[in-house]
Amino acid sequence: MIKLYGVPRSRTMRVLWMLEELGVPFENEPVSFTGGSRTPEFLRLNPNGHIPVLQDGEVVLWESLAINLYLARKYDKGLWPRTPEDEGRAFQWSLWAMTELEEPVITTLVHRRLLPEGERDAAKLAAAVARFPQPLGVLDGALAGRQYLLGDAFGVADLNVAAVVGWAPLAGLELDGAPNVQGWLQRCTSRPAFARLQQKLG
Repeated sequence: MIKLYGVPRSRTMRVLWMLEELGVPFENEPVSFTGGSRTPEFLRLNPNGHIPVLQDGEVVLWESLAINLYLARKYDKGLWPRTPEDEGRAFQWSLWAMTELEEPVITTLVHRRLLPEGERDAAKLAAAVARFPQPLGVLDGALAGRQYLLGDAFGVADLNVAAVVGWAPLAGLELDGAPNVQGWLQRCTSRPAFARLQQKLG
């Protein structure tokens, strides 16, 4: 039985979406990033003290998008690329989501929504908002003339990137200037697996 450590309102949500797509049985251990991830027991699983962590038999993995790549490859239900070239592109887009896209989204979310007003940094917020259009434009350009990142079929690359860019509206970041991203994100989040997950989480 797969065991997933983490709570839904975190990066754990990305892995929950993948598990729902794959229909793989799993158990969710609700470890919070505000305390539970710093216990000696948890630090033996992930010495970084972050969620999510996936335990699949003897395999223990952390980093949400790496976990999703592993799950899509091992329990393939059509989400794993069919060629080495597209495998490379799936890795490319997953790493890109973490290195280029996530930081301005998360920084904006933290300093606009999550931190108490007295702890928010207006300069950090403004800089993050200013950085967001560049990766958004890259993604919009990549989606021109195609339904999904690797062609006509939804796959792990789409799930990983959509799970990051999907936080942008929560952060108050506009997608209006990126019509290709808007349409693609709607297609990704209209999938039955995503709808089922939302229903389960209430």
